[in-house]
Amino acid sequence: MKCPFCGHLEDRVIDSRAGGAGEVIRRRRECAACERRFTTYERVEDILPTVVKKDGRREPFDRQKLGRGLRIACNKRPVSTEQLEAMADAIEREAQESERREITSAELGERVMRHLRGLDEVAYVRFASVYRSFRDIDQFMAELGKLVKAKTP
Repeated sequence: MKCPFCGHLEDRVIDSRAGGAGEVIRRRRECAACERRFTTYERVEDILPTVVKKDGRREPFDRQKLGRGLRIACNKRPVSTEQLEAMADAIEREAQESERREITSAELGERVMRHLRGLDEVAYVRFASVYRSFRDIDQFMAELGKLVKAKTP
């Protein structure tokens, strides 16, 4: 493993622990040259579907991009990092378990909105406003109306 501080290629593992419900292994390493410590994470590389964008382009599924979108939607909301990670895990797992080679960005966006709606309504509306590209306040209010109607018994 290349040291992030000095670039040396030799290190030793000081500690290994399972994390994230056993899906990730966290390793503490020490560089053989500069003796600084750093952390690496290992996870099984799953075969995930390719995301088909609205314009027809295809991109590999990107968990970091998913996480960024969730963090932006939940910015300054009472949502913990653990909740965001669990949501990203669930969405990634759903995509993988579908066993399809391709998934549309629309389908992925709907999955994200479904998860956000159950977690934080403000984050849901934030995400929906960007994802659905509301053109004006009327579209925005219509989405809020659906949310209020679903919440009212």
